[in-house]
Amino acid sequence: MKKPILRWSVYLLGLFSLAFGISLSIKANLGTSPISSVAYCISSIWGLNLGVMNFLVYASFVAAQFILRGKNCRIYDLLQLVVSVVFSWAMDKLVGIIPYDSAAHGLWGNLLLMLVAIVFIGIGVSCSLNMRLVPNPGEGIVQALSEKTGWSQGLTKNVFDIGCACVTTAISLIFGGKLIGVGVGTVAAMLGVGRVVALFNHLVMKKLRGAAGVA
Repeated sequence: MKKPILRWSVYLLGLFSLAFGISLSIKANLGTSPISSVAYCISSIWGLNLGVMNFLVYASFVAAQFILRGKNCRIYDLLQLVVSVVFSWAMDKLVGIIPYDSAAHGLWGNLLLMLVAIVFIGIGVSCSLNMRLVPNPGEGIVQALSEKTGWSQGLTKNVFDIGCACVTTAISLIFGGKLIGVGVGTVAAMLGVGRVVALFNHLVMKKLRGAAGVA
């Protein structure tokens, strides 16, 4: 009984850490993580609710997974929509309540906050994926693309992140007239999150998986 409770606790804490990290990256105003940059850019340009826009982007990721897998699609992947609702709501609320104004801090202060954000994002990715429950749609689409292309998940993640950053750049320049949602923080997230995941897996996750009964 203790193992399932620990497994779900680590998973939920991972999702919260991921939402908190993305929220911090938005508050740093140096460019958010590649996947969340699309929703942030669109919501900023057209004045839409960030949580709603993030859910719509994630829902498109879930739909894409079913298209990519075709006859091999998995009905339980629809549970990602439930995760999307909760995750998007939490992220929207966190952005609203975190008391940080990037304009009141210098570049180094914002860079420091972005580094903290990357740590939380990396820990969140590690915890939510390694418990092997319902993946975050951003990770689920990477997994589906990896299966379809035969590329490693690491390479697929890098390519997908670059694609998201390019889409955000195009939308922001065409419709906003300037870069919105992408910047040095986006590049830092692309390079740093994977390193945090690898370090956290090495130091902590092996023991956590064993304690949670995850093979």
